Amino acid sequence: MTNKMSQVVIVGAGPTGATLALLLVKRGITVKLVEASRNFRRAFRGEGLMPSGLDALAQMGLSPMLERIPHQTLDAWEFLIEGRSLFRVDEPIESGGKPCTLVSQPALLEALIDEASTYANFEFVQNAPVQDLLWRDGRVSGVKLGSGEIYADLVVAADGRNSIVRQRANLSLEQKSQSFDILWFKLADSPHFESENIFYSILQGHHAFGLFRSSEGNLQLGWALRDRDSVNWKQVDDWSEILASASPPWLAEHFRQNAKTIDRPVLLSVVVGRCSHWYTPGLLLLGDAAHPMSPIRAQGINMALRDIIVAANHLVGLLQEAAEHTAIDAALPKIQAEREPEIIRVQQLQAQEAAQADLLEKSAFIRWGASSLAPLLRYPIRQSWIARQRQLRQGVTPVKLTV
Repeated sequence: MTNKMSQVVIVGAGPTGATLALLLVKRGITVKLVEASRNFRRAFRGEGLMPSGLDALAQMGLSPMLERIPHQTLDAWEFLIEGRSLFRVDEPIESGGKPCTLVSQPALLEALIDEASTYANFEFVQNAPVQDLLWRDGRVSGVKLGSGEIYADLVVAADGRNSIVRQRANLSLEQKSQSFDILWFKLADSPHFESENIFYSILQGHHAFGLFRSSEGNLQLGWALRDRDSVNWKQVDDWSEILASASPPWLAEHFRQNAKTIDRPVLLSVVVGRCSHWYTPGLLLLGDAAHPMSPIRAQGINMALRDIIVAANHLVGLLQEAAEHTAIDAALPKIQAEREPEIIRVQQLQAQEAAQADLLEKSAFIRWGASSLAPLLRYPIRQSWIARQRQLRQGVTPVKLTV
């Protein structure tokens, strides 16, 4: 046993990597955070914090940080079918609970890294893609960058659903059947959202999309791509009429009046799955690197924040004591064992939500019935939806920071 502090290399400066880095450096652990991109202004980043994610940030002492960056609460969810409101649910759904909050992810990441940078035991290595893993005696011992090598007592992969680290470690990802594609649009804000920020789920014919006002003051729209779509999205120059044709009158008018502000969409190939092993000696996968989530109810960021707490509970003491590598490696399967049941259940709930939407999209008769009988069906459908949301909002298992 030595008295030197163990070094951790975290790959990926998204919410998982940046939050974990700050949590560790505040506890005296030396961390190098490695990020491939030049900045945080990516085309798409999840920004919905459910009560489970808000609670995780609160436990880590990060609620004041959240208050300082662009954010806004969601006021309601509303579901429209064939131009008619099926039901609406106001936030917060739970009496006395926290409302879903939309946060500027670039601003959050910058704030996390700025605070971590005030600690001498933190280093941020940006614009440095990982090329490979370093190995010693069958154990991951660091990462290889274009500019050199970084050795570590533990490597944490937080580099997302397409994790390079996961691939280099030959940790297999089992994809689930609900993988699908989404076109992601940004466009000008609408006065309709000034008094209330409502998340709309809209189904018109075979078209389905979600729409909300982001924390940065623009509208964002996720358009579900279907295998039987007759339109080749790559050849569409003007999306305003296509979006308008699937929208209620007030929204159709907004699309037409602001056609020039509709950015060319970004294709999101949504991969949903889980790794059978989130670890190999010297390496731990967290967040989407271990279990890429569907975007339904913004579970990716929320589950990742809960992963961080469990990983910290198992690892902080060992890293502070500069424990032997065998002790660190022995903790890794315990992290997966504690987190995996919740991930499995949440992915099942997401699949159920997706299956309901798919059933409506495929059946014109069911859509007609839901729209025509909305006054009769509204209450039971609304209550069923609320019941399904509880675990997606609050989490499935208790997660408490103990270090």
